[in-house]
Amino acid sequence: MKVPLLDLSKQNGPLEAELTAAFTRVLKSTCYIMGPELEKFESDAAKVCGASHGLGVSSGTDALLLALMALGIGPGDEVLSPAFTFFATAGSIARTGATPVWVDSDPHTFNIDVADAAAKISTKTKAVIPVHLFGQSCDMDALMALAAKHNLFVIEDCAQSMGAKWKGRPVGGIGHFGTTSFFPSKNLGGMGDSGLVTTQDAKLAEKARILRVHGMQPKYYHKYVGANFRMDPLQAALLAVKLPHLAGYNAGRAANAKRYTELLSALPGVALNKAGAPADAKLLLPVDFTGEGIWNQFTLRVTGGRRDALKAYLTERNIGCDIYYPLTLDRQECFLGVGRGADKLPVAHTLSSEVLSIPVFPELEPAQLETVVAAIAEWLKQA
Repeated sequence: MKVPLLDLSKQNGPLEAELTAAFTRVLKSTCYIMGPELEKFESDAAKVCGASHGLGVSSGTDALLLALMALGIGPGDEVLSPAFTFFATAGSIARTGATPVWVDSDPHTFNIDVADAAAKISTKTKAVIPVHLFGQSCDMDALMALAAKHNLFVIEDCAQSMGAKWKGRPVGGIGHFGTTSFFPSKNLGGMGDSGLVTTQDAKLAEKARILRVHGMQPKYYHKYVGANFRMDPLQAALLAVKLPHLAGYNAGRAANAKRYTELLSALPGVALNKAGAPADAKLLLPVDFTGEGIWNQFTLRVTGGRRDALKAYLTERNIGCDIYYPLTLDRQECFLGVGRGADKLPVAHTLSSEVLSIPVFPELEPAQLETVVAAIAEWLKQA
């Protein structure tokens, strides 16, 4: 049985009539830049993030860049960034002229190691970007305390975590800024690129709004050097159709993650990725330590240098899987010799050699999930 890593047709297909109606509504309105469709979506999406203000933007990457610009981050500044994450986090830092400081990961949550972040702060450090990786919140109590102690800004990278919470508080509404991506593969996926910036601070929101339109206020008068970071009303209208379903999508992913854990943990050589796991475990299963994650990915740790072998085995059997991420940011060609902290990233470097994500999308059928488990069980016998 073929099992894709993601099947958007199963999610978007049932909404085709509503999505078509939204497209037609925008088409006939002739309001193709800004306007009421965007404003309504911004308000509703901000509420999901527990934030007072929401700004629809052109991508999750531009959301990060806009947040950094609104905080005045630039040349001479340092920003703490996890080394084990998607490129956009550090790429956005570099685009402002600031310097990324590479921070190690927690081996169990995959998120930023707060103690390592604290050890790498200097007098030039101005901000930290915790990435709520794979849909699970970072330890925001510890991060906000660290930021307060050192007068740092906190930009939450929620690209993979819209709907996740930290002790009942939605991510994206805890730091100075939150940034979200609506790339099609996200839990709330659009029909192309778009993103969201959220904040509780009215002044920061206003500055970000001005920067979003070339730093212009009023029309043709430019207060700042901004950029074109606007979300299209068409994307907003389409996302508005899907937004009420986000909780259901997240619940579906959680149910699949729970079933994987039940079936896979019963196999020899498999353990939960927690402290005290057997040293000889061949496969470590992800754990939602907060109990409030949203499972953007179900990411295994395949130990003993076996990761690529398992990936090849699953791929040969038409089972979708992928590596998020095979190379830490400090080891990317464009960042070689850039920033600080690359010499002390043992966990991040290990994770990049072990991680493998398997299908967990909400529409995954029970038979498909069991096919994945059966394939892994067969592979373990020969690993």
